[in-house]
Amino acid sequence: MREVALSTFAAAHADGALVVDVREGAEYLAGHIPGARLIPMGQLPSRMADLPKGAPVYVICASGNRSSSMTSFLVSAGYDAWSVSGGTTAWTAAGHPVVVGRHANVA
Repeated sequence: MREVALSTFAAAHADGALVVDVREGAEYLAGHIPGARLIPMGQLPSRMADLPKGAPVYVICASGNRSSSMTSFLVSAGYDAWSVSGGTTAWTAAGHPVVVGRHANVA
């Protein structure tokens, strides 16, 4: 499994990394990483073309389970994907900011 530590992800996020949140819409709206793009797990296979190949894609969910399986799926399709260890739960617990509600990155 390709997993990135929260501290490494935080640095990549600060540099403008692409973050894909694979949770469901209601979970995303309840609190998500600033700039994260919502592509629910069930939609990811049909929306892979929306993601760049050749650049890292950080996949996140609530705890890391869904993001791990979607990362494996993307890697098998040739993407440079990484699952964020601990998900949004760890992100929030570490004191990083979250956005509540709808914003421009909601699909």
